[in-house]
Amino acid sequence: MTASRVEVRRGTYHDSVTLMQVSRQAEELPGVEAAAAVAATPVNLELLARQGFTVNAGELGPSDLVLCVRAADEEAAARALEQVEALLAGAGRGPGSGAGSGSGQLAAPRSLRAAARRDPDLNLAVLSVPGRHLHYEVAGALQAGLHVFCFSDGLDPATEAARKRDAARRGLLLMGPDCGTAIIDGVGLGFANAVPRGPVGIVGASGTGIQEVTCLLDAAGAGISHAIGVGGRDLSPEVGGIMTLRALVLLAADDATERLVIISKPPDPRVARLVADAAAATGKPAVLAFPGLGDPPPLPDGVSFAASLEAAAAWAAGGGSVPSGGAVDSRSRPDPPAVTPGAIRGLFCGGTLCYEAMAVVARVVGRVASNIPLRSEWRLADPHRSEGHTFVDFGDDALTEGRAHPMIDPGLRNERLRREAADPETGVVLLDVVLGYGAHPDPAGELAPLIEGALAEGAGGLSVVVSLCGAAGDPQGLDGQAAALRAAGALVTRSSAAAARLALAAAGLGKGRP
Repeated sequence: MTASRVEVRRGTYHDSVTLMQVSRQAEELPGVEAAAAVAATPVNLELLARQGFTVNAGELGPSDLVLCVRAADEEAAARALEQVEALLAGAGRGPGSGAGSGSGQLAAPRSLRAAARRDPDLNLAVLSVPGRHLHYEVAGALQAGLHVFCFSDGLDPATEAARKRDAARRGLLLMGPDCGTAIIDGVGLGFANAVPRGPVGIVGASGTGIQEVTCLLDAAGAGISHAIGVGGRDLSPEVGGIMTLRALVLLAADDATERLVIISKPPDPRVARLVADAAAATGKPAVLAFPGLGDPPPLPDGVSFAASLEAAAAWAAGGGSVPSGGAVDSRSRPDPPAVTPGAIRGLFCGGTLCYEAMAVVARVVGRVASNIPLRSEWRLADPHRSEGHTFVDFGDDALTEGRAHPMIDPGLRNERLRREAADPETGVVLLDVVLGYGAHPDPAGELAPLIEGALAEGAGGLSVVVSLCGAAGDPQGLDGQAAALRAAGALVTRSSAAAARLALAAAGLGKGRP
C-alpha cells in the first residue's frame, strides 16, 4: 500500500525552475514514486489531480506552494517531504547571500540603476522576473540607458507599446516582453543555438521561429550577423511593430548584414505592410516569413514572402528566390512512413513551430483545433482535451503560469503524450524537440522512453513524428539526440513544416516524402 502526503504553504513563492529542480530531485529519493513542488496555479492543480493527488484548492492561488509526495510507505513519504523542505531552504540561500558582510567585497547592487551607476560599461539588462514586477524593472532599465532583453511576460499591450516608444526615443532596444531568443554579436540570450556568424540578419517576433531558421541555416552552412528578438506581440495592432522597425534600421546600418529575414506568427495586416515597406527601405534583400498568414502584404521591390520557416531559410541560405518547399538539409528526410490512420495530435513547445505545422495540416484536412488557432472558430473549448486533429502550444501563457517553459520542463507535455497515445482516435503524434543553450540538457533522453512506451501501447496503430530543431554545435549533441529519438521509433525531421507533411503521410492523408 503506497502513502500519499499533500501539504500547502500559503504565501510561499519559489521560481518555477527551482520548483522543477526540487521536484526532480525528490522523485529520485529512495521509495518515492512521484513528487511535486508547484505553485498553486489552475494548470498545476489539474496536473496534480491527474497524477492522483487530492488537493483542496479552496482559495489557493499562484502565491501558494503545494508539496505532494507518493511513496512506498508513510515513513518514506514523511522523509521525502523533509527532503523537499530542505532542498527548498537550500535553494533560498544563493551563493551571493551575505556578500559584503565583513568579507571586504562590495555587496551586490540592489537595483538595475545601481548596477549601471557602478559599471558604466554595462549596456544590457536581461529580465526574468514575476510579471507583476516587470513594468517597474523595464522602466528602470531604460532610464539607466540599458538595452533590455525581457524573457518574462506581464505587460498589457498598451504598456508594452509605451515602453517600446520610450526605448526607441532613447536609441535602445526593448527585446520583449515574452522574448525567448536573441543572438547579438554572437552572444545568445534566452534560448539560443550555437550557430556560426554570417551574412544573414534576422528580426523575429518569435523565439522558436528564430531558432528554426538559424538552425536550418547552420545545416546549410550559412551563418547569421545578428538575430534580434522583439517579443511575440510586437507585430500586433496595439504595438505596431515598434521594435521590428527599430531593429531593421539597426541591421540596415550593419555592414556585416547582407540580407534580412523577418519572422512572426500571423501579424496584423496593417503592421505587416509597414514592416514590408521598412524592409525595402533598408536597401538589402529581405524575406518575410509569417507562417499561418493566408495572404501576404503587398511586396515592394527587394522583398519576398515565404509561407514557411524552411522556405525562408532556404532563401537566406541561397540568397535567391524562395523555393516552393523542401528541407534545406536533404539528408534529414526520412523514408515514407507506414500508414497509421487517425487524428493528428501536435504537442509543441514552440508557438511558431506549432503555427507552421498547423498551417500545413489545415491546408489538407481543414479544421485543426488548437489553443492558438489559425481561425477563432477553431479554438479548443478546453486545451487539456483534444477534438479531432488537435495542436497544442504548451508554451502558451495559460499553460506556463507557475511553471518553467516546456523547453525546460516538459512534464505537462509528457503527461499529454501518454494520454494521446492511449486515445484510440489518435493516429499520429507530432512533437517538436528544441535544443540549444537554456533548453533541457537531454530532451531526447527524457522523451525516448515515453515514445517507446507510446508505440508499444499503440501496437502498430500509432506513429510518432518529431521536428528536431538544433544546430551541430549545440551542447546536447544534435546527432546523438536524433539517434536516440530514431532508436525509440520516432520519425525525425529537421523542420516543423517537413514534420507536418510527414505526419499527414503517416495518417494516410498525404503521399511521399516530406
